[in-house]
Amino acid sequence: MGVEITHLQTSFHTDDSKVCAYAEWVMSRVAGLTPEVSWHELSLVLTDDSIRSLNQSWFGKDSVTDVISFAYPEEGFGEVIVNLQQAVEEGRLRDSPDHELALYIAHGCHHLTGAEDDTPEKKAEMLSLEEEWVRDSGALAGGLFR
Repeated sequence: MGVEITHLQTSFHTDDSKVCAYAEWVMSRVAGLTPEVSWHELSLVLTDDSIRSLNQSWFGKDSVTDVISFAYPEEGFGEVIVNLQQAVEEGRLRDSPDHELALYIAHGCHHLTGAEDDTPEKKAEMLSLEEEWVRDSGALAGGLFR
C-alpha cells in the first residue's frame, strides 16, 4: 500500500512518516471490510478550514468539515482530505490533536468502504469502529503532529 501525502496548508506540521505508517495500518483494516477491492494507493491531502470551499463545490454544503473522501475501487485508489485545523481545535477540547487526527484519518478511510454517516445510528456505528481502530493501532496513532 502506497500512501502519498499532499500539504495544502502551512500552519500545522505533521510527522509524515508516522502519518503514512498509521494510514497504511488503517487501510489494512479497510481491506478487511472490502475484500473485493485491491487497495494499493491512498492519497492523503492535509488541509485546513479551506476544505469548506471543497465541501461547497463537490457537495453543495457551505460549511467546514473534518474529512472528505473519494473512492475509486476499480483502480484500488482512495483519496482522503483531512482538515488539520479542525483536528487541532477539536483535539484540544477532547482527547488530543493526535487522537483527533488519527480518528479523522480512520473516518476518511472508512468512508472508502462505502460506509455512510448520514443518520445518527450510522454515525455512531462508524465512530465506534473507528475509535476501536485508533485504540488497536496503539503507538501508531501517537506523535502524528510535530
